[in-house]
Amino acid sequence: MKFLGKPRSQRAAFLPLCLLFLKILHPGHSHLYSSRYAGDKVIRLIPNTEEEAYALKKIYQQLKVDLWQPSSISQVSEGTVTDVHIPHNGSRALLAFLQETNIQYKILIEDLQKVLEKGRSLPTQRSRRSVSGYNYEVYHSLEEIQNWMHHLNKTHSGLIHMFSIGKSYEGRSLFVLKLGRRSRAYKRAVWIDCGIHAREWIGPAFCQWFVKEALLTYRSDPTMRKMLNHLYFYIMPVFNVDGYHFSWTNDRFWRKTRSRNSRFRCRGVDANRNWRVKWCDEGASMHPCDDTYCGPFPESEPEVKAVANFLRKHKKHIRAYLSFHAYAQMLLYPYSYKYATIPNFSCVESAAYKAVNALQSVYGVQYRYGPASSTLYVSSGSSMDWAYKNGIPYTFAFELRDTGHFGFLLPEMLIKPTCTETMLAVKNITMHLLKKCP
Repeated sequence: MKFLGKPRSQRAAFLPLCLLFLKILHPGHSHLYSSRYAGDKVIRLIPNTEEEAYALKKIYQQLKVDLWQPSSISQVSEGTVTDVHIPHNGSRALLAFLQETNIQYKILIEDLQKVLEKGRSLPTQRSRRSVSGYNYEVYHSLEEIQNWMHHLNKTHSGLIHMFSIGKSYEGRSLFVLKLGRRSRAYKRAVWIDCGIHAREWIGPAFCQWFVKEALLTYRSDPTMRKMLNHLYFYIMPVFNVDGYHFSWTNDRFWRKTRSRNSRFRCRGVDANRNWRVKWCDEGASMHPCDDTYCGPFPESEPEVKAVANFLRKHKKHIRAYLSFHAYAQMLLYPYSYKYATIPNFSCVESAAYKAVNALQSVYGVQYRYGPASSTLYVSSGSSMDWAYKNGIPYTFAFELRDTGHFGFLLPEMLIKPTCTETMLAVKNITMHLLKKCP
């Protein structure tokens, strides 16, 4: 099989992307959100009693804080690690409350705007670093990612086929890459999506990294060659395209989709609470202004509907579903919506165990693993549970780095180590399923 159209070195053939294809920096991002986060803080609290948890819930609701961990105020309980983003005009009130009630806390980020400015490369730096090729060690806008997908579709037609599965609420194409050696024989497949939640930028960065590594190492790595010869990978680098775009242009910490609500001014639905599996139960909210809003009905979001339709159509050969989130350093599997053991627990648990050990072998980073409900928290209407309930036997959700020091602002210098270690975990899961699970 011809891997490339013209004979040239692998790296030289793969990496260059002309500036003609790319606008190096999205113009809406250069203003760094008009300094809207100046003086904002991120604070970590762990309530030691249910009384403290109740008091925190009350003050959070009053101050309308942005919860980073857990995702909903209802999930704040005794012993739960709580990371909260508090605007400058509310931080004084929260800190005074914490001191008055003697609730222990730690300030993780003193000034959110300064961290944003420090973490983003300057336009000139991005341009200079991107002249000779696509840079996988910086975060990319939606436009850049989609241009990259188009480029790979043209230059690597032997292994990649790009297609759209629908349109988002705001009319953007929902692009997917089909990766694998073409074959007339029946092949099982793996679905991978990143960026269901807009602010979790490390997810789309990993999806791009996975594709890059697959193409670069197909000839040299026996494991990758076996994966691409025996499987197809459907990869959706940005699931929530509207929300991701908005997180670059307007609100860095936007989580939901961007759909409108007829009765409320609040926009968007949590795309990981909108699936038809125990929809809008525990861990989801019925209020449109909440970050975990489940939507007016299951699959109300065009993005969710499009992916669900695709998975339903191809469920006979899609045997694994992997979804990438941040942050917590966890590898999760069903169930999210209840405390129960899945029928094929032995195989799934074994795959997770081997994956986290492979991941840890690179830099020593430790991941917890287990059922999502008991390892993270209970949440209904998730994509992982839906995929499992709809006949995909091996479903996992990664919560990538870190554990809260940077939160959603994982620095670009940590993209490479995060993706390198995660790559080993994904390869381990894939090979485990190929070898041991039917």
